[in-house]
Parts: sequence; structure tokens; C-alpha cells
Amino acid sequence: MDKILNNTVHFLTIDNDYAGQRIDNFLITKLKGVPKTRIYRLLRKGEVRVNKKRIGPDYRLVAKDIVRIPPVRLPTQKEKSTPSESLIEFLKTRILFEDKYLIIINKPPNIPVHGGTGVSMGLIEALRHLYPRIPLELAHRLDLETSGCLIVAKKRSTLKEVNDLLREGKVSKIYWALTKGHWTQKETKVDVPLLKNHLSSGERIVKVSSEGKEALSFFSTVKTFERCSLMEVDLKTGRTHQIRVHAQYRRHPIAGDSKYGDKQFTADMKKLGLKRLFLHAKRLSFTLPSSGVKYEVEAPLDSDLEQVVKRLPARG
Repeated sequence: MDKILNNTVHFLTIDNDYAGQRIDNFLITKLKGVPKTRIYRLLRKGEVRVNKKRIGPDYRLVAKDIVRIPPVRLPTQKEKSTPSESLIEFLKTRILFEDKYLIIINKPPNIPVHGGTGVSMGLIEALRHLYPRIPLELAHRLDLETSGCLIVAKKRSTLKEVNDLLREGKVSKIYWALTKGHWTQKETKVDVPLLKNHLSSGERIVKVSSEGKEALSFFSTVKTFERCSLMEVDLKTGRTHQIRVHAQYRRHPIAGDSKYGDKQFTADMKKLGLKRLFLHAKRLSFTLPSSGVKYEVEAPLDSDLEQVVKRLPARG
């Protein structure tokens, strides 16, 4: 597709490589440098249309769809941001696996997966500097404070394959989370729909609602402590903030969760050294249909979270 200019309306016809991708993710890729809040505003106001119709951010593109993209003014930037040498070297140490199709990296906490409002340099932008001749694209996302396994595709065809696998539930995604209290067996399966809303600020808020989309999580105990539990979460669907909201729904919120958590529990964990959300994408496994290659990758728990676990009082 031709490069999108910012001074005229563009009509793009979707080919098979982009079929199945969400419209918001498609726009984030095509309108590089445009803040996500601006992209979601374009969708809300109906300025972006597909086949002359308004669509929501979760609309999935179909081959031969015609997407209308309005004029979009890019943020002015005196200098093109470049990652520091120390960041590049650090990211090299976080790569868990790499082949000709993809990279699986242990995403560091507090580094956004991509740039946006007020953030010129995200993980994907830094990786593109590390691999200047490869058209890297994120296959999925992790929240700012979440660490762990993240898939980055090296080819458009691989990106589409992984997106299809994720949508069809054929990627095994295992997380670790430190949660309040102790879980009973009947609580460990959480099968309640989730509804996502975007505030005017662009912030995403998710709640349990019968009007939402199907969401299924399985929690199992790794270790229990005096007032909390280290849980393994098998994510069967990939809804925004799914683990965090499902844990809150069971009244076992995740430590350090400023949006859905328990303030007192988080304050107590902060005294033990916790400085962020205790949520880590521990393992990924899937098979690429085109090559038959099976991927099984595990990201070790970061040292800051390991230290918190070591300081937790044992269950009496």
C-alpha cells in the first residue's frame, strides 16, 4: 500500500495480508506517529469508515474492504527520536528466541509496546532501530507495567498467521500474577463476558457485563502466602485487561493494580518492595501452520518480582 500522506483523504483497499486484523491495530500501523487517542477519536466520530459505514475499533477487516482515512496531521517533532545505546543493548539481553519468522522478547516493565501520546519511543520503535532492514510488527500487546513474552513478527505473512492463531485461541498464553487472599477450587474458572469502554482521554476501562464479549480464564495456585497467592493464569481468550478484571471479579485483585486493584493490599505489597503491577507473561506456545514450526518459550520472572516473592510471609 502507498504511504499515507497527512493532507488528503485516502481510500485503501484491504488485501489478504491485512484480512482479519482489527481496524484500530491497522490504523496504528498505518498512521505511525499519530497518538492512539487521536486514532480512537477518529473511529468514534466516524471519520474512519469501511465501505462507507461507521465501524468500531474492534471491527476486523475483510479482503476487498475499502477503508476511508481522513487527513491526519502528524505531531511536529524537531528531531526524530532514536533509542539510546544502553536501551538497545538492554533489549538485546531480553530476546528469548529469534528465527527468520519472528522474535519473542521478554518485554521489560514500564516500557510501552509502542510510542503514543507523550511517548516517542516504545519497544517496537526501539527494535526497528535494532533491525533497520526488517519490517517488524507487533503480533499482540502487553500493558505498560506487564513484563514477559511478547511476539514480534518479521514478515507480514507471519503477522497474519499469528493474528489468526490468537483469534482462534490456538496460542497457549500462561501468566503469573500475585493476587490478594486465597482461592477456592470453585473460583478458579472465570467465565464472564467483558465490555471495554474508551474514555474521552483515551483510557481503556473494562468491566464485567452481559453486553460484553466472551472471556475465559483459568487460575491455578503456584504458591500461597499469609495474605496472598501466586497464581498461574491460563488465558483462553485475549480480551483487554482480562486477567486483571477477572481477578477483581473473584475479589482477588492483582497486587500493584492501580486501576482494578485493592489500595490497601497494594500499599502492603509496596512495603515489601513492589513498585508495579505484579503480572508477568510467563509462557507462550503455538505452531505456525505454514512452516509447522512449534514454538515453546518461557520468560523468567524479573528480579524485582522475585524479590517481592522472597519477602512474602509464609502461610501459617
